[in-house]
Amino acid sequence: MAEAYLNAFLEYLTNHQNQDDSRLPSLSEISKVTRMSIPSLREQMEVARALGFVEVKPKTGIRKNKYRFTPAVTASLSYVIKNDSGMFDKFSDLRKHIESSYFEEAAALLVEEDINRLEQLIQEARAKLMYKPVEIPFFEHRDFHMLMYSRLDNPFVIGLLEAYWQMYEETGLNRYSDMEYQIRVWNYHEKIVETIHHGEISNSRKMLLEHMILLQQRSATKEIKNKFE
Repeated sequence: MAEAYLNAFLEYLTNHQNQDDSRLPSLSEISKVTRMSIPSLREQMEVARALGFVEVKPKTGIRKNKYRFTPAVTASLSYVIKNDSGMFDKFSDLRKHIESSYFEEAAALLVEEDINRLEQLIQEARAKLMYKPVEIPFFEHRDFHMLMYSRLDNPFVIGLLEAYWQMYEETGLNRYSDMEYQIRVWNYHEKIVETIHHGEISNSRKMLLEHMILLQQRSATKEIKNKFE
């Protein structure tokens, strides 16, 4: 029965004529339209909110959000990784194939402003690595990769990549402080941007793939280390 209510509420959202980010009617009005009791409606709205479909705030009421794939993927990943941390490696492999497959299309869409920002992120990251003590440039790393794919008109690709970086942080990989690894990563980032800037996108993709091998090697080293601890 709950599944039927959920379907009814989601159908209401899809049929709602207002644009994304617009305010929805009150719970009592939605209840009349969907023929759901208010307690059931609240329950199903919590599911919709967890999936990112709606936002509920005391002063602004209920708003229909612009569709994002990220919340649903993140919730699922967070659950499975807490049960089996090895599942992150499987998702990481999927992310590698996604970035590889879409790289040339995404890189061709970048504009001068994007290239300048990518170069700025590299400078900011290297500055952090010079701090005493070292500050790991996780946010710069995440923003670098997300900016590379930001002009793709595909919410599923963006959602999967966003979820990857959220899980990357949640699993603690953002705290990895091996300086040799960090320097090599940002050297690759610089080469990626340079080759894109010169229109050598196929070479840039090659650099991306080589850079991703570093994460695989790092995961393997961590696994071996854990076996002996």
